[in-house]
Amino acid sequence: MSSPDLSQMSMLELFRQEAESQTHVLSIGLLELEQNPSSADQLEACMRAAHSLKGAARIIGLAAGVDVAHVMEDCFVLAQRGELTLHRKQIDALLQGVDLLTRIAHPPGNDETWGDHAGKPEITAFIARLTKAMAEPEDDGHPTDRIHAAEPAAAEVENSPANNGSALSDSREGGVRSVRVNARNLDRLLSLSGESLVESRRLKPFTASILRLKRTQREAGQALDLLHQQLSTQTTNEATQAALSEVRTLMMQCQHMVADQLGELETFDRRSVNLSQRLYDEALACRMRPFADGTHGYARMVRDVGHALGKSVKLEITGNATQIDRDILEKLEAPIGHLLRNAIDHGIESPQQRKAAGKPEQGTITLEARHSAGMLLVNVSDDGAGIDLDQLRAAIIQRKLSNADTVAQLSEAELLEFLLLPSFSLRDTVTDISGRGVGLDVVSNMLKQVRGTMRISSSLQQGTRFQLQLPLTLSVIRSLLVTINDEPYAFPLAYVNRTLELRRDQLAMLEGQQHFSLDGRQIGLVSAHQILQKGELRAKDDLVSVVVIGDHEHTYGLAVDAFLGERMLVVQPLDSRLGKIPDVLAGALMEDGDPVLILDVADMVRSVEKLTAAGKLDVVQHGNGNLTDVKHKKVLVVDDSLTVRELERKLLSNCGYQVVVAVDGMDGWNAVRTEQFDLVITDIDMPRMDGIELVSLIRQAPNLQSLPVMIVSYKDREEDRQRGLDAGADYYFTKSSFHDESLLQAVTDLIGAA
Repeated sequence: MSSPDLSQMSMLELFRQEAESQTHVLSIGLLELEQNPSSADQLEACMRAAHSLKGAARIIGLAAGVDVAHVMEDCFVLAQRGELTLHRKQIDALLQGVDLLTRIAHPPGNDETWGDHAGKPEITAFIARLTKAMAEPEDDGHPTDRIHAAEPAAAEVENSPANNGSALSDSREGGVRSVRVNARNLDRLLSLSGESLVESRRLKPFTASILRLKRTQREAGQALDLLHQQLSTQTTNEATQAALSEVRTLMMQCQHMVADQLGELETFDRRSVNLSQRLYDEALACRMRPFADGTHGYARMVRDVGHALGKSVKLEITGNATQIDRDILEKLEAPIGHLLRNAIDHGIESPQQRKAAGKPEQGTITLEARHSAGMLLVNVSDDGAGIDLDQLRAAIIQRKLSNADTVAQLSEAELLEFLLLPSFSLRDTVTDISGRGVGLDVVSNMLKQVRGTMRISSSLQQGTRFQLQLPLTLSVIRSLLVTINDEPYAFPLAYVNRTLELRRDQLAMLEGQQHFSLDGRQIGLVSAHQILQKGELRAKDDLVSVVVIGDHEHTYGLAVDAFLGERMLVVQPLDSRLGKIPDVLAGALMEDGDPVLILDVADMVRSVEKLTAAGKLDVVQHGNGNLTDVKHKKVLVVDDSLTVRELERKLLSNCGYQVVVAVDGMDGWNAVRTEQFDLVITDIDMPRMDGIELVSLIRQAPNLQSLPVMIVSYKDREEDRQRGLDAGADYYFTKSSFHDESLLQAVTDLIGAA
């Protein structure tokens, strides 16, 4: 993949690059000058930006650009000399000039003659207005005198090269060479690196097979030792004894060779996974853009909307360096715009009202982006009047969305959710800015597209906050893996409300449909097998595994076979030739290379509603008919550390294993002699009896020789590891390096799933 450098770009493309950069400088500078007209630094920056654009436009023969930039430069020069103070009248006119320069660089319909023909009257009018504003520096302070830009600030974003996925350019910023890459190529690179990451993890089954071979060899060695003992009591010739000894020697050599190869394979596995992970992380980082790339026009928009409403509003942006997925950043543009306009119109009071309430006359809106707990949080908050809950209750009742008794019992969070309904508004009149009830609805729809959520909080007379919680990237998804008819499926965690395991007595029939109680509500139970047309449900024991999905209005419980745990999955879009597969969002590959389908939860909710309306829902059966008894595998954890014991116990119990704990080697030895276990996990350094002695005793006991044993120890030296394996351990982990997934994977390799 290659990309041209600056020398390969046309002069017009270079000018557009220059215009994009310099108009941004002008916009930021003008907004700062409106707050501090005497700022020498900002005046200098704006003058230089206008001068640079004038020179660039002259080079490529854009006379309209020269004229607009020249009159703006003159205005800044007068301000630098102290002959002109930039009040709102001049700022409005200069901002219109910024809009015109953007349109000259990116003319409507790509008509390069726009400035000389169709746009000529507008440019001439602008020059006249700015010239007049320069000659009449007094500012009357009335918002009605502001000069409106011919195009909204959003047009700058729409027509900017930053949103042209096919544009290729090369620039240097801050000494770092940056390259603009075709979005399709970047997505393909990320997809391939994701596949590489998945493929790198396919070595685990090979490791498991060698581990099984090691166990088989040990069992063969034990059988050979038994044969030797039996033959020693009988008269055999020397040749037989010699052959038997040779076989035993060869068996020991094979065991050592397999152990060595297993160690090398584990090392290669770790290196391969690490390298693939680094490759994927770097490819993913290429999709990420700083939050600042999507915030250029917000300050201008807040300023213009505030002036139009007769309000003084300041926008503060924090977290500009926060990295956000390119696709999510683009989708955030419209929702954040709606939230900002909503904050100005509904939240921020007039200067008179704020002064009467003891607040600064200028309101403040804060836009913040940050990472938290593996998610992206975007907060839009204001210091305005807040939401009047009594007014909200009245509006809900007036629109007949609920009755008065129900509304009176709703919590604050439940009341605020009504703001997200289509066409819902607290305004009785419709204006250019609000009143149609589409703003928050747009935000809600966008969040559904990207698997995000929103929380609203408000304090009367203190302000309102909208918190958007979104995934860091759309290419990786946190999922809940389940089995449905012995096949794995993934639920996006953003759409999973809760997971439950219900007993038979917790289910009830209401109006011909199964329900269960959850937080005081009756939730309908539906078999995921029926939705996906995948056979019949097979529950474990007398329990049904349930995934709760849906929103406050439509919530359902989907019965599945079993939970497999959480996974980070690399999203693989399905072939477009397949069309929209019902109830399926996308595909992914698991660590062993097996495919898994990511379910479309919104589509599944619609499928449930269709079956409910048609009265075709199946009943989830209990009893011996569709229930399969499952015997949980039993694990003994031996460790003198309470913390480690509890950590391993919870980890294994959550995966369905039955766990027994022992406080030291002696306690563990007594346990294995009195109870049957499928696996023993032991530490080394323990009082009364250490782990090495425990493993040796287990291997010497005829009835315990085939019992798998895993050592988990702080000792990470090679000699310690070899000592544990020589004693008969099947696996050796160091506490400093292992994590939950690796431990569970090792347990699964040794004894299978719970």
